Amino acid sequence: MGQDDAVEFARLLKAVADPTRLRLVSLVAANVSNEACVCDLTEPVGLGQPTVSHHLKILVDAGVLDREKRGVWSYYSIKASTLEKLAAFLSPA
Repeated sequence: MGQDDAVEFARLLKAVADPTRLRLVSLVAANVSNEACVCDLTEPVGLGQPTVSHHLKILVDAGVLDREKRGVWSYYSIKASTLEKLAAFLSPA
């Protein structure tokens, strides 16, 4: 593994290492449509919309989630390619 790969995976792992962010990823992944509106994520994690949006931004910036703006709401979905790369990295060779 090169230095660039190590930096990328460290950033990704740091993003999902937070318990709230891990729960948000789980909630988005568990949704029937494989996406969730920020408005649907605040109550399950027990935090306000600004705090949830902050955590979601970190996940988007790390490449874990994709964000799509629809009107006044943002919808989040799992970025499968990133999670596949992470799974391959963590799997024994």
